[in-house]
Amino acid sequence: MRKRSQRWWQLLGVLGLMLVLSGCRAIDTLTSDTSSTHSTTASAPANSTVAGTYASLANQTYQSGGAAAIKVNSGKSTLQASLWKKSKIDYGNLDQLNRTTTDTAYLSQANLGKSAGRTAQTWSPTGWHNQPITVNGKRVYPQNRGHLIAYTISFNLTNDGQYQAGEAGSLDNPKNLATQTAYSNQQTMQIYENQVRTALEQGKKVIYRVTTVFRGNELMPRGYWSQAISTDGSVNFNVYIWNVEPGVSFDYATGRGKADANMQVAGADRINSSTNTAASRSTSQTTTSKQVEKELYKYGYKFVKKAVQ
Repeated sequence: MRKRSQRWWQLLGVLGLMLVLSGCRAIDTLTSDTSSTHSTTASAPANSTVAGTYASLANQTYQSGGAAAIKVNSGKSTLQASLWKKSKIDYGNLDQLNRTTTDTAYLSQANLGKSAGRTAQTWSPTGWHNQPITVNGKRVYPQNRGHLIAYTISFNLTNDGQYQAGEAGSLDNPKNLATQTAYSNQQTMQIYENQVRTALEQGKKVIYRVTTVFRGNELMPRGYWSQAISTDGSVNFNVYIWNVEPGVSFDYATGRGKADANMQVAGADRINSSTNTAASRSTSQTTTSKQVEKELYKYGYKFVKKAVQ
């Protein structure tokens, strides 16, 4: 009887040990998955190909007189149009330095709005030091609070990126604002935003992604990696927009700028009229990347032939 009792208790002990071990294993797996998700959200792109391209772009240095944008992946988007399901914006979390990361927008005609009546912005993104600088005898403010996803294509979406009829655009959302030069924001980036906007006006659906590219722990982006694809394929671009300003050089570690007569951007003296012309064109025609590049070339831009892979 005593032996049978001992065996019974031994069996219970083994079963208990198995339950403890299996429980520990489940907890280890859950902890591992959670930490993996957290690190992916809080850091640079997790996909190895995307991370490699990001690193390549971050390590490039703009040379005065160069083009305002360069092609990535031969100018072709790597986004999958089939992933468009509904209007929303996936806003990437700020990283450990409070910097923007990647915003991906799934847009339709319902997301179009107008700038008129917009309220003031109060959020100061990293690297924000918008002090006036005298350039060629003119007092200029070289920095903007630049939207990753343009304000006028983010209507009817909440600050969490979910559809809500009547919501104003994403104006002062920390996850959608970075320190951008006035030239990069108002000139170069407008070329590509206009492609997206025109497609939406035509009733098309577009996936549009913008990533701010930082070098190391710098607080001001070196550039904006911008790409888009429409579900019908008529919009398809993938470019890196330099965050530069004619006549001003920046310390990207801090965001502070100073007058620099040697800092030039190709076509900087004539691109204003180009942008205005492109923006006012009839929306009855589809604007392609090649047409945009032609327009830029007319006004002094020259796109580099070597694509960033």
